Amino acid sequence: MGMSVTISAATDHDAEQILKLQYLCYQGEAELYGDYSIAPLTQTLAELRAELAAGCVLVARLGEEVVGSVRGAAGPEGTAVISGMIVHPRMQRHGLGGRLLAAVEARLAGEGATRFRLATGHRNEGNLRLYRKWGYVQVAGEQVTRKLTLVTLEKEPERETAASGAREGAPAEAALATSR
Repeated sequence: MGMSVTISAATDHDAEQILKLQYLCYQGEAELYGDYSIAPLTQTLAELRAELAAGCVLVARLGEEVVGSVRGAAGPEGTAVISGMIVHPRMQRHGLGGRLLAAVEARLAGEGATRFRLATGHRNEGNLRLYRKWGYVQVAGEQVTRKLTLVTLEKEPERETAASGAREGAPAEAALATSR
């Protein structure tokens, strides 16, 4: 019998696993842009622990192993910023990124978020595809370096529709999953 992946709030105990997973997951991003000095690859354990203490950090676990993570923070004007979403390469393309995104959105909406914002590199087609699937639309682009343009995407929180119980703005698969 296989184990299922669970999503929960990260603890300080998870910091080392998150940092190692982050380092693994951002290698492709660094290669894509030819820049191995990006923040996720240079972040220290102390900096990550400070993020754990200050904001919303969720982890996906397969047994005791952290196989995914995402961070978020609700801003004072209702815009929540989502960042640092990572999924172990062997767990990608199985819906875990979408589950993490839905979980952090739900948590941040509970903290009063009225809009969600995230960013990714312009060449990261996998991230762009996932975010668009979950209802995000591009609102800005900023050239960070000669090789990297950061694409900012936003969306409104999902709402339950009275007639169907399905979530407006959610992918059809997610709406089906909530009704099962």
